[in-house]
Amino acid sequence: MEKNLQFLELKRMDPKLMHASKRVKQYGEIYGHYTVDQAAEQSGRCLECGNPYCEWKCPVHNYIPQWLKLISENRLFEAAELSHQTNSLPEICGRICPQDRLCEGACTLNDGFGAVTIGSIEKYITDEALKQGWRPDISNVKDTGFRVGIIGAGPAGLACADVLSRNGIKSYISYIYDKYEEIGGLLTFGIPPFKLEKNIVKQRREILEGMGVEFILNTEIGKDIGFEEFIGKFDAVFLGMGTYKYMKGGFKGEELNGVYDALPYLNSNIRNIFKTPGNEHINMNGKNVIVLGGGDTSMDCNRTALRQGAKKVYCAYRRNESNMPGSKREVKNSKEEGVEFLWNMQPVEIIGTNKVEGVKFVKTKLEKSDIRGREIPTIVKGSEQIIKADNVIIAFGFRPNPANWFSDYNIQTDEIGRVKINSNSEFSYQTHNPKIFCGGDMVRGSDLVVTAVFEGRGAAEGITKYLNANTTRELDAANI
Repeated sequence: MEKNLQFLELKRMDPKLMHASKRVKQYGEIYGHYTVDQAAEQSGRCLECGNPYCEWKCPVHNYIPQWLKLISENRLFEAAELSHQTNSLPEICGRICPQDRLCEGACTLNDGFGAVTIGSIEKYITDEALKQGWRPDISNVKDTGFRVGIIGAGPAGLACADVLSRNGIKSYISYIYDKYEEIGGLLTFGIPPFKLEKNIVKQRREILEGMGVEFILNTEIGKDIGFEEFIGKFDAVFLGMGTYKYMKGGFKGEELNGVYDALPYLNSNIRNIFKTPGNEHINMNGKNVIVLGGGDTSMDCNRTALRQGAKKVYCAYRRNESNMPGSKREVKNSKEEGVEFLWNMQPVEIIGTNKVEGVKFVKTKLEKSDIRGREIPTIVKGSEQIIKADNVIIAFGFRPNPANWFSDYNIQTDEIGRVKINSNSEFSYQTHNPKIFCGGDMVRGSDLVVTAVFEGRGAAEGITKYLNANTTRELDAANI
């Protein structure tokens, strides 16, 4: 049979998934790994479409058909090189991207045959290549002595440093500052290890350090080092500080004991796993828990509570399952592990005197679409009901939290705190301060890791052009 008809005989096969009864008792990753032959076979299912929908749907526009073909031919190192041309964190995105809504969701084979397992193969490429000794080659980069300071060691900051390195870390020496003790931002301190084991992030740190990136951790700019001193050290600055302001529901009872915001809850559990001294562990063992929200962070909270030994976990969302913003795979995993979903249920009050006793909900029905094309939930009269709970976790998402020094340096923000990019600039992701660039969640609001990677990479290209242009202009001026 012709290679491009392989999908007719070979079905989609995902890596082996640990049984739910076993995985809820541990925090390790739940998906297994392909063998060399399995990766080659699954890659060989690709149709090599002339206009690859998967590539266009991918936020970083990975060369997906090309590296699938390389893996089908067992050309691992070439695939790793190609994968890194568009994505700075492929082994991470392969694990945590909602492929069902992105590349795999756009795969032509979805129509009856099962999409190519793009995410699993992306993970396989970097995992296996690194295991076999592959590392990024920047040996031919020339030193021009520019220095770039990056605030935030999350996906956007790491991607920015990676591209600067490839344009030449010896050309653009990157220093990444972060207030946490380890790199990764939410990759380390938010996303649970059953989705992303932390040794994967540490491995990426080692790779970047090998490319010349220097990390200055446990250091908050504006507090430990003033921004004036910081910006004075560098030829350009990139801000990748993420979104850490918790969104509230605005209803009664959110201040009660036993109510937790999602990120502090997830952070406390990860630090407990790390055995971080002084950590206040928020433990749901033996408790009835209600998680409010329908995104991937909600799923993280659901599944973490179960692993802590929660008696019962409910997840309430005001729309139906098909309208959930999170990954379908994560919803499926949550169901298998024992989460009970409350669809079309909107919280209106958290009940209790001093401590949480339950949540009052109203039923909703979906009516006409809003300007974004999503159906609007409307309240069903007389549908109030109370569901008992010992703890409530609020996972409504995050907003930017602009630093108090932004206005002093002409870093402009919109009405909800997102940094404004200068639309008149010739340099991508440049703010209204020419020396300062910004990308990721700070610019677009809370979004996917892969979109933060895309914007960090785009900012690095803008910084490169800015520094080269300014150098040229200085030389031209000197020759006048």
